[in-house]
Amino acid sequence: MNQLNAKKVQGFLGQNAIYIVLAVLIVGIAIYDTNFLSIITLRDILLQSSTRMIIALGAAFVLITGGVDLSAGRVVGFTAVLSASMLQMENYPRKFFPDLPEMPLLIPILLAIIAGLIIGLINGIIVAKLNVPPFIATLGTMVAVYGLNSIYFDLPPNSSQPIGGLRKDFGDLGTGAIGGSTYSLPYIVIIAIIVAAIVWVIFNKTRFGKNMYAIGGNEHAAKVSGINVARNLIAIYAIAGALYALGGVLEAARTGGATNNYGNMYELDAIAACVVGGVSTSGGIGTVGGVVTGVLIFSVINYGLTFIGISPYWQLIIKGLIIVVAVAFDIRKYLAKK
Repeated sequence: MNQLNAKKVQGFLGQNAIYIVLAVLIVGIAIYDTNFLSIITLRDILLQSSTRMIIALGAAFVLITGGVDLSAGRVVGFTAVLSASMLQMENYPRKFFPDLPEMPLLIPILLAIIAGLIIGLINGIIVAKLNVPPFIATLGTMVAVYGLNSIYFDLPPNSSQPIGGLRKDFGDLGTGAIGGSTYSLPYIVIIAIIVAAIVWVIFNKTRFGKNMYAIGGNEHAAKVSGINVARNLIAIYAIAGALYALGGVLEAARTGGATNNYGNMYELDAIAACVVGGVSTSGGIGTVGGVVTGVLIFSVINYGLTFIGISPYWQLIIKGLIIVVAVAFDIRKYLAKK
């Protein structure tokens, strides 16, 4: 009986380890400083997590297929610059496009998302049709997109100056909240929740989602079972690109500006959050809840340890150790399964 109970406890810990780690982090920091549990602190953590969550969900699509997307951060930067350049105030003295009339808010946002989708589409075609390994394909795209963004950012009269003076309606999208009070739920958090809900439905309730897991589990078996692997991969990379773009737009709105260096290393944060959240590096395994929790863990580390005055260098060490441990557990589970 004791052995049976021990197995049940071990199984419970294995299934819920990620949530236990998050709870331990929050409780540990709160014991050190009880102010950490305030509504304002929670709101700030959610605000900072929102764009990272959307980007990580995009990365999860690719990781579940057994691939990896290194272009995510540069797509974030390009779409942040693209949307910000078209959404500056009419009377701002250093407008990116001095003669551009004020457009409805939705148009520049949609253009930026379409741009991200096209980049993702290109990634998907290179991987699915040219059979280039995802690591190499997206590494090349990462470099090319950064170059494209830098050329665009350097166009006169901007000439590589940080883009600022964003319109109030765009800024409100990133920092505003329902009701407008300090304790209100920010719009950007609501958007992230909606995106997470849609991705959950795709992962769990659609044939496309089942095909994605099947490709990640065994691509050859997926082909034999009649799944059009190439078409699904192209769609997966395109969706991922669109999510990176949405994250880039919201990041520009949240921070009130953009430069061509926006999004640098975001792809590594997204991949790390996914892996810590239980998305297997071997493909075929991953949940939306795990990805969201992985993002929150790193946000709590960043915000919480800064909150109690721990050096950012120690934060990097802790994050690195968590990533290594998470990947080590993932590989052990994969080998045990084989």
